[in-house]
Amino acid sequence: MTFIARWRAYATVVVAVIVRPSYWGVGLRVIGRLAPRGWWQRRPFLPIPSESYARFRLQTQYGGETPVPTSADVLKYLQWVRQWDAGR
Repeated sequence: MTFIARWRAYATVVVAVIVRPSYWGVGLRVIGRLAPRGWWQRRPFLPIPSESYARFRLQTQYGGETPVPTSADVLKYLQWVRQWDAGR
């Protein structure tokens, strides 16, 4: 998958969450849980998980060398997190 195609796929996932305000809160909680400590001190100054962690999670879910999450899978995951948090 090319760099542009990969970022287009990620943008699709982001848009899928943005157009669903009911997922914003759980999405922010997930970002907070996955962001490395001190993320604001390192480039790109965004609360995103480390590349090695993201690669590991994507490979264990999808397999292959350069897996890309789908919007449907991300929305299902956010729904699961919401249900898990509600049960705690």
